Amino acid sequence: MAEHEAGQHVAAFARATPDKPAVVMVPSGEVRTFAELDDASVRLARLLRDRGLGTGDHLALLVENEPAFYDVVWAAMRTGLFVTPINWHLVAAEAGYIVRDCDATVLVASAALADVVAAMDPADLAGATIRLSVGGDIPGFERLEDLLADAELGEVPDEHDGGWMFYSSGTTGQPKGILPPLSPRLLGAPSFLTQMLGGLFGFSADTVYLSPAPIYHAAPAGWTTGTQRLGGTAVVMERFDALELLAAIERHRVTHVQLVPTHMIRLLDLPEADRNRFDLSSLQRVIHAAAPCPVDVKRRFIDWVGPIVHEFYSGSEGAGFCYIGPEEWLAHPGSVGRSMTGAIHVLGPDGDELPVGEEGEVWFETNRPFEYHKDPDKTRSVWDDRGWAWLGDVGRVDEDGYLYLTDRASHMIISGGVNIYPREAEDTLIGHPAVADVAVLGTPDPEMGEQVTAFVQLAPGAAATPDELIAWCRDRLSHFKCPREVRFVDDLPRLPTGKLLKRLLVT
Repeated sequence: MAEHEAGQHVAAFARATPDKPAVVMVPSGEVRTFAELDDASVRLARLLRDRGLGTGDHLALLVENEPAFYDVVWAAMRTGLFVTPINWHLVAAEAGYIVRDCDATVLVASAALADVVAAMDPADLAGATIRLSVGGDIPGFERLEDLLADAELGEVPDEHDGGWMFYSSGTTGQPKGILPPLSPRLLGAPSFLTQMLGGLFGFSADTVYLSPAPIYHAAPAGWTTGTQRLGGTAVVMERFDALELLAAIERHRVTHVQLVPTHMIRLLDLPEADRNRFDLSSLQRVIHAAAPCPVDVKRRFIDWVGPIVHEFYSGSEGAGFCYIGPEEWLAHPGSVGRSMTGAIHVLGPDGDELPVGEEGEVWFETNRPFEYHKDPDKTRSVWDDRGWAWLGDVGRVDEDGYLYLTDRASHMIISGGVNIYPREAEDTLIGHPAVADVAVLGTPDPEMGEQVTAFVQLAPGAAATPDELIAWCRDRLSHFKCPREVRFVDDLPRLPTGKLLKRLLVT
């Protein structure tokens, strides 16, 4: 790294604190130090340059939560590549679609996922002329470990900071690549992410950040590498387990942990004796995002861990960012906070701004442009002629500027001409002691167009009838917002972020 470049990069900490862990895996305990991570990323970056990869090219990454993820990402991030992590829970056709659609020249895959790769359509892999396997053999792939062992250290030609091209969750259709402009900044220069981590959440070189979620998601990928950019240690769970998470906080003296509401609910479901037997005193901040959190769940979580629970709302597009601290939230329960970037505008169907307190589409003023890769129509649909951007959410803003999300616009139910957002019924039904998980959707109705239907996963050993759950909801909400039908399911098709794959429930 050249001397004039700034210090928010693994290369800087490889020099300053070479033996410090940059990533620790849980529960295996496997470690990558900053020196090891820098060494591997330099070797791979030089190899990618030798193979003709240039700034702005694309790399797809289909690996599980493992240290090699960071070897590859940091190599890409010093050669100016766009990195697309792929959800390893996808079937071959879905994962192959992303490899093709993101224009990947390089595909890196875990040997553990060799069956998924083998089942991909060869046409989806045609553009990925460089194929590297991690942790074993995949037919037609070169072993990354062998290449790194043979590669030479040295200067990386034309080092340039890379970027992410995450794909949307595809909860209602095909996922879309979210393509930001490639940053012109030098390696290690401060970014919006590192400024936010440091300024808002207190991250520093002393931070030990625990990530329990799959690192193909935007926040786990961005925040773990952001922690490393600041010289801190990322503790990454190979798979989420509630008791193991608490043990990891105690064992590694974790200072920051990021959760989604599903994690919070599962932690609260642990017996109180289990929750109280771990030393959590090192925790400075619990941060949650990614999916709506029922008010009662968050209040119980604060009662347990104390007023250290912080929340943010944003999207992979990066066009808006709201934040709320624990004291603010207790005064404004249910809010996701106030905008920390551009102003919020709540718009009606005609595009006009609505009065304070009325519900509508939530648009943000922003100076952070993005587009949906190879989908100009979708890109146009989320930008208006004023330069405001929409993340697809509906909500309201109170007189103090606090945003309350109602739901995703794509989840709206239209029954008898009335717009109904499912989140209120979901938050109400999850409070029933027999309900472990619930999704409320619109299903076809010959008279009303759609009816409100609840898909309910019961808690182990619990029992409830549809009439009982409907009555529970009607005691607490207007009847038109409550389900007319309850369908019991063994499991709901949710991503680890808590987002519901609605398309798999609606038939």
